[in-house]
Amino acid sequence: MKISVLSIPVSDQEKALEFYSNKLGFIKKHDIDMGGGNRWLTLVAKDQQDGPELLLEPAPLHFKPAKIYQDELFKAGIPWTQFNVNSIDEEFKRLSTLGVEFKTPPTDAGTVIFAVLNDTCGNYIQLVELK
Repeated sequence: MKISVLSIPVSDQEKALEFYSNKLGFIKKHDIDMGGGNRWLTLVAKDQQDGPELLLEPAPLHFKPAKIYQDELFKAGIPWTQFNVNSIDEEFKRLSTLGVEFKTPPTDAGTVIFAVLNDTCGNYIQLVELK
């Protein structure tokens, strides 16, 4: 068994696509019209194009419990998911230059350094550099 698709709820798929591709650097893998203005929209890491796909899930628009859960995590400041990076400092500088808003700047937590950013689509995302 292996992980093939992970989903993240987004309030606007097009806005999320712009953010996750143009700011975070992921590559669009699938963009299939599912009807009703919904898409099967997945992204992959540039260096793992055959790896796990990130599904930009429009569930908060159509399923109230998903919207409530997403909103409550955001209000509590809890990241929806985590992406590993080689250098937090480099990513923080690069993303800050692109206008990405950080809730938490690079912070040393012993075995990792982490930062938390706002994806502009209803989620906090944690970036982690392993020491």
